[in-house]
Amino acid sequence: MGVTDATDAAADATPTISGLLEERRRFPAPAAFAAQANVDAAWIQDAPADPIEFWSRQAERLDWAEPWHTAHTWHPAVPDATTGELSVPRAEWFAGGRLNASVNAVDRHVAAGRGDKVAFHFEGERGDRRSLTYAELQHEVAKAAHALTELGIVAGDRVVVYLPVLLETVIATLAITRIGAVHSLVFGGFSAEALRFRVEDTGAKLVITTDGQFRRGTAVPVKAAVDEAVAGVASVEHVLVIRRTGDETPDLPWTSGRDVWWHDLVDRQPDTHDAESFDAEHPLFIIYTSGTTGKPKGLVHTTGGYLTHVAYSYWAVFDAKPDDVYWCTADLAWVTAHSYVHYGPLLSGATSVIYEGTPNTPHPGRHFEIIERYGVTTYYTAPTLIRSLMTWFPDGVPGPAEGGHDLSSIRLLGSVGEAINPEAWIWFREQVGAGTAPIVDTWWQSETGAAVMAPLPGVSTLKPGSSLRALPGLATRVVDEQGADVARGHGGYLVIDGTWPGMARTVWGDPERYRDSYWARFADRGYFFSGDGAKVDADGDIWLLGRVDDVINVSGHRLSTIEIESALVAHPSVGEAGVVGVSDATTGEAIAAFVVASDALTGAAGSSPLAADRAAALRAHVATAIGPIAKPREVVFVADLPKTRSGKIMRRLLVDLAEGRPLGDTTSLQDDRVPGAIAAVLAG
Repeated sequence: MGVTDATDAAADATPTISGLLEERRRFPAPAAFAAQANVDAAWIQDAPADPIEFWSRQAERLDWAEPWHTAHTWHPAVPDATTGELSVPRAEWFAGGRLNASVNAVDRHVAAGRGDKVAFHFEGERGDRRSLTYAELQHEVAKAAHALTELGIVAGDRVVVYLPVLLETVIATLAITRIGAVHSLVFGGFSAEALRFRVEDTGAKLVITTDGQFRRGTAVPVKAAVDEAVAGVASVEHVLVIRRTGDETPDLPWTSGRDVWWHDLVDRQPDTHDAESFDAEHPLFIIYTSGTTGKPKGLVHTTGGYLTHVAYSYWAVFDAKPDDVYWCTADLAWVTAHSYVHYGPLLSGATSVIYEGTPNTPHPGRHFEIIERYGVTTYYTAPTLIRSLMTWFPDGVPGPAEGGHDLSSIRLLGSVGEAINPEAWIWFREQVGAGTAPIVDTWWQSETGAAVMAPLPGVSTLKPGSSLRALPGLATRVVDEQGADVARGHGGYLVIDGTWPGMARTVWGDPERYRDSYWARFADRGYFFSGDGAKVDADGDIWLLGRVDDVINVSGHRLSTIEIESALVAHPSVGEAGVVGVSDATTGEAIAAFVVASDALTGAAGSSPLAADRAAALRAHVATAIGPIAKPREVVFVADLPKTRSGKIMRRLLVDLAEGRPLGDTTSLQDDRVPGAIAAVLAG
């Protein structure tokens, strides 16, 4: 399903969301996979019923410099007896325990004699490659940690990392962690304005960046944007610059005394470092929501509980094996990469692949080329890429005999970012997983820290498009407006019942917003409000219906954008679809569908006979798959959809475009050219 950002906005007062699309295909765990799986049915049955006891067991996966004295305390949001105002909730996990994240991720594997194992294979966009063993990574992190100390960074200081997918990005992150500073990674494609907000909000003392980046084969200067972002920000003392594009981005702006080259500072440092341990509740990082629902929220994650959650979930969900070669395709600034590149795989001593470039640079099979080169066994990516691959390879993925690539190393697939459409799920399994690899469709959020719902690949019977149920140790519910469980077959609001170690502890500098965004709505029940709609099927499994903000109210029927999009994607002429509600004088809202056609057709339904015929066919297809109430009023064929770098469709921008309003914040867009191209189609 996906990583989402919970919302500040209140939901519509209607108590439930209609779930109309039904998916009947089922895929039991392959016998051979189940026989070797980390988690089997007995493991689940034997899991402690007490979540605190369960999580205490999972915390033993980590090396603790000092043990904790209190596993968990929780102060919920409760009304003041006089004013009725809710208190700000507060959680602690493993209080009194001390540990170091960097030591757990790197040093302990070297100490255990696994220093020669590859930690990362790096593939540059232009084909440059480098691999780092755990011993080499330990040395590089040590040097970077000394360099940060030389720049005056101490425990508790905030460091903003504005970098592409490089080995240095991982090294810098682990070095910040090692000395107890707090990292905040920012996607390297964000604007100077978006970067400045994060630098100012965190009060960052240091910004780490590059001279330039490679994007779709072109060297793009970056440093000038960083200078614009930090200009006049009193907290910033230094900008540490990694040389990436060199002479291809000349005229590098430089402020003497503030700006420092990475190679000048880091390369001369000692390659050993004695790490201090920190309290389990010591802040580890601040990650900002995408800002699709207003000012981005800086979510604060702490050390002991977060590492416990990611270590356990990586081992269980991805069935981690010593000889795996694991590839999570997320940008390193996204929360998925925090949990399942920077920390989860390293805590398990895994070998990971990271790739700097876009998936179709220089050709659409680049990911398959990388899978073959490194023998990737576990491939974790976003539905938006899967749907793109479907359009790039409409006749199927060519194998070695057809001049393609050997994907036989794949044993497990994963999905993250948004709910995956069932037809995309089937394509992924058949074309990339050879028709046998289980797919772990994960649901979680920046706020949750790590996976909350996901299949367990050696146990679960998979349902295309569903993350099934909460992992052991966690509990999710689908509830109505009053917080009561909805009946099976019905939709409502997805909540998490209780607390868990990986949960964000607060919003940086704004604890009241943390309370109001996540805990106030169902404070009387103690539920965390995810901001997502979902339905429960007859078996009790959960299906995401999209953001509550994205639900379309047609004549009083609250319809899921995800289900309508899935119906459209199931049509052979459709690669991707984004569905939104637009104003309608008769029905209140009407459905507008923005469709990426498999044959590159563009234009509104009335722009050509072909577009008109295709639109009519799609409207009829949706009526058959879901019902006449879900037929789009408008179908617009576009070349691409506006998406965040994490793969989420920015439906808010589609509404703005459809209704001719000025566009809101576009700083988190993967490609800022897309809205203009859609506007041209609408105008044409």
